Amino acid sequence: RHAAQRLAAAADLESLLEAMLASLREDFDVRHAMVLLLDGGGRKLFTLASCGYEQSGVGSEIPLGEGVIGVAAREGTPIRIAHMTSEYAYGRAIREAVAQGGEADRLETEIPPPGLAESRSQLAVPIGAGRRLLGVLYVESPQDLRFGYDDEDALVTLAAQLGLAINLFRDAAEGAAEPLPAQERRRRVAGPPVTVRHYAENDSVFFGDDYLIKGVAGAILWTLLRDHEAGRSSFANRELRLDPRIRLPDISDNLEARLILLQRRLLERGACVRIEKTGRGRFRLCVERPLQLVDVPAGTRP
Repeated sequence: RHAAQRLAAAADLESLLEAMLASLREDFDVRHAMVLLLDGGGRKLFTLASCGYEQSGVGSEIPLGEGVIGVAAREGTPIRIAHMTSEYAYGRAIREAVAQGGEADRLETEIPPPGLAESRSQLAVPIGAGRRLLGVLYVESPQDLRFGYDDEDALVTLAAQLGLAINLFRDAAEGAAEPLPAQERRRRVAGPPVTVRHYAENDSVFFGDDYLIKGVAGAILWTLLRDHEAGRSSFANRELRLDPRIRLPDISDNLEARLILLQRRLLERGACVRIEKTGRGRFRLCVERPLQLVDVPAGTRP
């Protein structure tokens, strides 16, 4: 009941994710968890939030149908495993399964998925809205028999509430009619320039030699950086949804989730760029160092 009340009190997608993870820790004593969303192409899930791991794994990708998470998503049913050994640690098991299938290029190798080295209990629950899959809620534990039928029932119920709220916040953020403020004069920045490379082959973005992100999120970041170079700093979700440079794969792809992913990756990597929310469906791009943007044409892989 307390967890449901927490989710209902969330004001946006970011606070919804924080409420879900806090409830797992404090109401269910679950210390290791992830929330993954399905990308618009419907072939993989990306980690949007996690707790309890040394590395958050935000931005890591899991192919549909691979491992406990991928199978739960593909079949649309909860999967609960009570006994595990270290050889089934999630990140390693996923990599081995994909590599053996000859499809290693499907897996995001630059951002390892989080996971316990000694995971002995796992529970993956699909997140949906109506009949549409949105993602997966995943929890694990180093204890055998940690999750029972009651835990499964509770998380299925919360995942249903989570799915409805994700849909609601997506529509609210991308349908917001608040006008953009007048473009602010950009603050002059100092220091040695940072080279930012964008590879058109897969929309991967590097700050110097440090990999940041790829795919749709990479295309969004590159678009924002190019517009910032041209003098802009304020943006709206709605205009990004319609921007042909981003090539969002599907109208149902959650743009707000992509922006949260970008915001967290930029913060985790200590990049000189950050995203600040300025209102419903609006945000600001803040740049703290001079940037040298380099667009690498298609056909060249990083």
